This record gives sequence, C-alpha cells and structure tokens, in this order.
Amino acid sequence: MKKKLYTAIGLMSGTSMDGIDLSIIRSDGYDELSNILDDYYEYNKSLQDQLVRLRDLILTKKDLSENSEKLRELERNLTLFHADAVNQSLKKYRDPIDLIGFHGQTIFHNPDEKITNQLGDGKLLSQIVKKKVIYDFRQADIQNNGQGAPLTPIFHHILSKKINQNFNIKFPIGFLNIGGIANVTKVVNDSNNFKSNLTAFDIGPGNCLIDEWVRNNSNKKFDKNGELANAGKADQLILNQAIDNFKINSYSQSLDIKNFDVSFARGLSLEDGCATITDFTAYLIAEGLKHVSQKKSITFLLCGGGRKNSNLINCIKNYISKENNITFEIIDNYNLNGDYIESQAFGFLAIRSFLNLPISFSTTTGCKDFTVGGKLVENF
Repeated sequence: MKKKLYTAIGLMSGTSMDGIDLSIIRSDGYDELSNILDDYYEYNKSLQDQLVRLRDLILTKKDLSENSEKLRELERNLTLFHADAVNQSLKKYRDPIDLIGFHGQTIFHNPDEKITNQLGDGKLLSQIVKKKVIYDFRQADIQNNGQGAPLTPIFHHILSKKINQNFNIKFPIGFLNIGGIANVTKVVNDSNNFKSNLTAFDIGPGNCLIDEWVRNNSNKKFDKNGELANAGKADQLILNQAIDNFKINSYSQSLDIKNFDVSFARGLSLEDGCATITDFTAYLIAEGLKHVSQKKSITFLLCGGGRKNSNLINCIKNYISKENNITFEIIDNYNLNGDYIESQAFGFLAIRSFLNLPISFSTTTGCKDFTVGGKLVENF
C-alpha cells in the first residue's frame, strides 16, 4: 500500500554562521523523495556578528547560564529571521506545507555533559508561520548516550538508493560533507537494515579553521575557491607539528569547531597561514576517509561548501593518492545541489520524526539503540 507523502520545509544554519539554507521536499519518510525548492537567506552583518561573538564566549555549561539573557534575545532575533525566510519561500511555493524541520543555530555542543544548544524557538516559529514545527533534533540522541551528530546519514541512505538506481553507482557509497566540520557517511547496500549498512562519523574540521583564519586576518569571510591558500605556501615545519599535536584516535566522538583552533599558524602571512591550515584540514579529512573505506573500493560524493574549495580538495586527493580504492565525485553531477543536502535532510528528518520513525542509530551517533529525535509543536 502506497504511503502518504508529506511536504516539508527544512531549515539549516551551519557552523559557518553565514545564513540559512532552506529546502522544500516531499517524502513518505521511507523511500519516496522529491526536491521542490532550494533557497538561501544570508544573515545580515549584525546578526552574524552577534552569533559568532556569543558562540565564542560560550565554552562551558556555566557560560550558558551566565549568558542566558543574551541567548534569549539572540534566539528571538534568529527565529524571526527564520520566520521571514519561511514566509518569503511560501510566496514562491503556494501549495500546503505539512511540517517545518527547524535545526536552529548551534551555540554549544558537549555530548559528554549531555548538553547541546541550538538557538531557535520552535514555538515562536510555529506561531508566526502557522505551521507544525519539529525542532531540537539532537537532545534525544544525546540523552540516549549518543553524540547528537551526525544526523544526516538516514537521508544519505535514501539518496544513495536513488543514485544507485539512476546512475548505476555501485555500493558502498560514501558521502563526504565538508561544512564547518567534516563528516562522512558510508552506505554499504540498499537494505533498510540501517544498523548493518549505515555508518557515520565526524572526521575533522571542514571549513571552520580556514574561515576563522581568513576572518581574523582579512576583511573576507572565507577563502573563495581556495584562492588565498593557492597563493601561499604551507609551512612544513608548523604543519608537521600541528599534525603531531592533534591526533584523532577514535571516531566515536562528535566534533565541534571549539575542538580546534588556528593558533599554530600564528605569525604566518595571510596566504601562507591559509595554505598551512588548509593542508592540516585536508590531512585530517584524508585520514578519516582511510578509516571509513577500510581498504575497500568506495565512491565518496562531495557535498557542502567545502567541495568548492579546489585547493582543499586537491590537498585531500594528494593525501589519499596511494589509496586506489577511493574515488571522489561531486554530488552535483547526480542531479543534486551539494549546497542544500543538509537543509533537505532536515525536512526529511522532520517527516520521520512526525511519523515516530528513528533518525539516528548506534552506528551513526553511538546511541544505545535507534532514537526518534525532534520535538513537535503546533502553536497556532
């Protein structure tokens, strides 16, 4: 019997804190999926500066408490911005929307203390846009002894099946998402036994260190296409020291941008620092890919903003040049927009949450068993 299709908006604002990715998808929460609309809404400078400043202030649970009033005010402003984005998109797509998947903006993430904080008032958003909203996706997983991340693997699973069917890419299929943090999903086959065929990890920094260096040392926000790094030269001594000083011995822990810093590049020029930090980032990503592939042939589909940084991608390729089993492809080559995979995913996760279906598993976040995440609010 054919399952009911739901239309959902997915809202994702990542660790780069530059704006909102918004997608409208239609799915049954299982195997059916179609993409309707993708859009981007850039934060104004004032909002972005407030977000970055407050995130950098909050390093502990105590900091959360001490800055609670600032957080409440910023959460309201952020939610109003999301509501405006939703309303603008609803003018472009006039058919009914069943659900909104509202990720919010991560300010603090510490699974060991069972705390994850995404700014975003689901009740206020629901009240303004007059839709059912699913939000707070990560907390249930953390309470179930998970890491709260990554949450996109179940969406990668449905994409892998479509790509396998339409383009005949053989399993296993990997997804390398290079956002602020780099994470990877491996889909072993098209079975719906997720515990046996779906694994995922955070594997290192993505854009976060490069972005921080560029913001701190220039009037730019990021290294467009890797041009700054390409104009510089990696300092091999500093690079080797950074690699020696930072080892990822286990991929069982989720990562936050606060796990890393750019102090090792202090004293270098803008371009040389960018080249050194890009090389360091590439090394950690490459090591993660080797861990995931386990010497077996696998195609990794690149998504997220970091896929556009040609210098970073070339550095990763150099580090895995002897790994003949690993192939890279840009996900955009398969009728998908690599900028909006995560926003589409949170529309899909909202549907699964609404249907009381699991969104995370022991093999993706380390939770005890599968977890149905997200909170539903209907405040209109």
